[in-house]
Amino acid sequence: MIKLTKLALVTAMGLASLTMHTTAMANDVKPRPAKQYNLKQAMSDRAQLHTIAFAGLAFITGDFGYDTFLPPGKVSDYFGFQYMRDIDSGSKGHNTSFLTTIANNTLAVLNDSQKQQLLDLAEQQQADIERFALLRLPLIQAFRQNLEGEFADKPMQLDQQAVMQYSAELYELDGELAYQRAKVMGDIIVSLSDEQKQALDKLKFGDSTTWPQVERQFKRRGQPHLVNVAVMTYASEMFSWYAGSLEADTYFCPERHGMYFGGFGMKTAPAMGKKDYAISTSLTGDSGRDFLTVLNPEQRQDITQIIELQRQSLTEIAKVRRDISQELRLFQQGKTADKQKVIAWSKRYGELDGELSYLYGDAFAKVGQTLTDKQRELLMSMRADNPKDVKGPFLYSRPLKTTQTIESEFLFSPSK
Repeated sequence: MIKLTKLALVTAMGLASLTMHTTAMANDVKPRPAKQYNLKQAMSDRAQLHTIAFAGLAFITGDFGYDTFLPPGKVSDYFGFQYMRDIDSGSKGHNTSFLTTIANNTLAVLNDSQKQQLLDLAEQQQADIERFALLRLPLIQAFRQNLEGEFADKPMQLDQQAVMQYSAELYELDGELAYQRAKVMGDIIVSLSDEQKQALDKLKFGDSTTWPQVERQFKRRGQPHLVNVAVMTYASEMFSWYAGSLEADTYFCPERHGMYFGGFGMKTAPAMGKKDYAISTSLTGDSGRDFLTVLNPEQRQDITQIIELQRQSLTEIAKVRRDISQELRLFQQGKTADKQKVIAWSKRYGELDGELSYLYGDAFAKVGQTLTDKQRELLMSMRADNPKDVKGPFLYSRPLKTTQTIESEFLFSPSK
């Protein structure tokens, strides 16, 4: 048994209209042309509102298991991969084969010594990668306890400062992982021969149609699952980092923050284990919009006011991400990034993300606790879960087999 402690670690639309949108959770059969994503678009009021609303829908209609789902690539994401995924002109950015294809192409270019550096890094980071996922659980449980009123028998309230402090500690670990990855990947990039660079340059950033299908390059040979996932993640991110830009590294998708509310579980978990599965790119925006139409004016105000409440912190997040990304790029020049700066910025990033998460969780709880039976029925109809979908709780995208005892009461304080 694992014990985690603070230290250890729409009414008018009707059912038919709503369901039309939620069936998009299955494959997008017809590829859509790539949108021109950028940071301004990701931070726009519309993108933020619909994404937050989607998280609210997932959270209120989901459970703790779905809340825990997190794609591994969302950790230490300063290497341009998300941007490369979102702008892909081949419309394959959100296909389950996207990462595998570019990872295998990159590994095919590297020599044995360079591949071994990635494997060594994966083995070195395995424990901390797992620890990061486990350290998320108290926050996830606290937000769900707040929604469900678990402490109704005593005057307790979610403590914003405690959430922000704990999130800062979590992001400190995220910064450590990012720094280590940048150092190793930077060393490999500096060591690339002219022939290797020419081979990588044929693989166009943002155009997966230029990526040939190559055989699997990394053989697990009994390696733990997290090591295998890490090597493939590193290889894909090393390419996007090498072929991308500072702007790509700084970019984040609208759903990058407040990742404790089941949005990835609702959207991405159904894709697990399914080859060449295209995750709907319209699901978040469509479902978020529909969620808002179900709410009454007071409930809707609880959600919409978040946009102004988070504006200053979201702007600072973009600056912090750019500072971290710019510092880490020094490794590509054969220089050494300042670790103390990266860790300090990472902790500040965690505080800011904790603030956003608190705002989201508080608003979702207010809405969830005031829903009528009819509203709840309409919202539940917007999910398209299949009984055969993989169930959580998850360690990233893999079901957790160990019973968890999670301490989260330290994230609450007595109500005034």
